[in-house]
Amino acid sequence: MARSEDARRVAGDSAFRPMLRAGARFSREASQRPILVFEDVFKSYRAGSPVLRGMNLVIERGEFVFVTGSSGSGKSTLLRLLYRAETVDDGRILFLGRDVARLTDESVPFLRRNLGVVFQSFKLVETWTVFENVAVTLEVLGLPQRLVRTRVGEALERVGLAGRGSDLAGVLSGGEQQRVAIARAIVGEPALILADEPTGNLDPQLALDILGLFEEINESGTTVLFATHDRSLLDVRARRLVVLDEGKAIDVPNGVAPAESEYEVEFAH
Repeated sequence: MARSEDARRVAGDSAFRPMLRAGARFSREASQRPILVFEDVFKSYRAGSPVLRGMNLVIERGEFVFVTGSSGSGKSTLLRLLYRAETVDDGRILFLGRDVARLTDESVPFLRRNLGVVFQSFKLVETWTVFENVAVTLEVLGLPQRLVRTRVGEALERVGLAGRGSDLAGVLSGGEQQRVAIARAIVGEPALILADEPTGNLDPQLALDILGLFEEINESGTTVLFATHDRSLLDVRARRLVVLDEGKAIDVPNGVAPAESEYEVEFAH
């Protein structure tokens, strides 16, 4: 099948393997580090106008952290730097102790196998089935089809889509498509889930349902970094919040419960 053959064309061994092996299995050394460390990170797209300006932040394993800020504050940029769609201008981002910006091109696929990324726009292949959209994450690892079928079935059950594997992705509702995208992100059992405005295209009730899915994933031990400008999601319960403002990270450890936060958080409308 051409889709499967294309999916397997991924770079082989790399310097990233000793710390983070394929299949999301971690060395003892890696498990004792913070999962993410940002050290004096700078990123700009125009001279003299940095989006991130010496940003520092530490995320521990197993945390659920909201990232928010006004439009253009750098939420998506921060996540793109993490999965190496872009690189920092200065500073370091350490993922389980490894400097993401210094990875070779051959190492980047191994980085991404240990990350699950969920986007606002779903990024599904609409002419593929639900099963095919989720299975591609495992097929790039060359796993046996029997194991792929089992893992995909488990992931679809976790997101409430058991028995829907044969449906075409293009006929699903927006909420269902986002559930498929989440299943694709978790099927490889990554250490870290990056969610970039994952509820931005959904109505309020569906947004709460999707947030609940991410919370369930976090309860299983996966670290979740959830970027959003939706204040209603931040009010659901007290969770650590990182506010991006003027290129810096303001840490609000207990979230923004009404009348209790000393920070005034701006949101895009």
